[in-house]
This record gives sequence, structure tokens and C-alpha cells, in this order.
Amino acid sequence: MSDVAPGAGSRAKVSRSEGRLGGGGLRIYKPGQGFYTRVGTAIGGGVLVVAGAAFVFSELGGYIDPKAPYALPVQYGAAVVFLAVMAGLLYWVVGLNRRINDFFIATDGEMKKVSWSSRRDVIRSTKVVIVLTVLLGTFLCITDILFMLFFTAIKVLKAGPGLERIFGSGS
Repeated sequence: MSDVAPGAGSRAKVSRSEGRLGGGGLRIYKPGQGFYTRVGTAIGGGVLVVAGAAFVFSELGGYIDPKAPYALPVQYGAAVVFLAVMAGLLYWVVGLNRRINDFFIATDGEMKKVSWSSRRDVIRSTKVVIVLTVLLGTFLCITDILFMLFFTAIKVLKAGPGLERIFGSGS
């Protein structure tokens, strides 16, 4: 018996189980690709899963009588079941699902193509943004005070006692 399908030329047969998960079992789909995107997603998802388990634990405390002998086992059990189910789902998303992992791989490839600014350029740009924000805030504050003084002078606006103390204008 040959590994080549009749009439297929030099193409080798591929079993269905190899095509799904890379040989069966719980093997990660394309393990060497999209590493940083998968790790980042796994860390973020792990934080959310742990926070969700803590939430389940704390919320069940409000519904169960704390003096009951089954209170802690139910709380811990529900949190552990939630943790296990969500960890399995996270593993499926990060390691097994082809469409999602192809997206992670493409995202990782695109991130490698990005032209990142140098540290010096980022610091310089940040300083410019901070200075312009302070200048714009100061300009708007002065403009607001001038408008308050103008509208107070033409008796359209009655300024509070704080404005009179600051600028000495009275009515």
C-alpha cells in the first residue's frame, strides 16, 4: 500500500485527525507563531478569569448563610468550577482555535512591521503635548475669567462674591 493517493501525483495523504489539531490530542495550533500575542492574550484572560472567580466567590457569600456547614465548600467549589471552565475556554481560544490563532499570528506579524519611535522621540513628543495642554488650559481659564468680567460689567451675569474679592469689581 502506498501513501500517495491514486491520480494525485506526488501529493501525500493527510488524515483528518492530523489536519484538525496537528496529530491529535491537545496540541497547540502553530505553536511557534504569534507567541507574544498569544502570551499577552493569555495573561490578560488569566487576570480576568481569576477576577471572575473571586467575584463568584464573594457574590455567593451574600446568598449563602455563613453559619451553614456547606457555605465554604459551595463558595470554593463554585469558584474552582468557574476557574476550570474559563481556563479551558481560554486554552481553547489561545491554543486550539484556528481562526482566532490565525488572527493572533497575523497581528504578531503586523506588529513586527510597525516602525516604533525611539525613546527620545516619545519623551520629546510627550513634553510637547504636556506644555501645549497647560498653555491651552491657561488660555481657556483667562478667556473664561474675561468673559465673566465682561458679562458682569454689562449686568448680564451676576458674579459670585469670590470674583469680586479676586478682581475688586463690585456692583
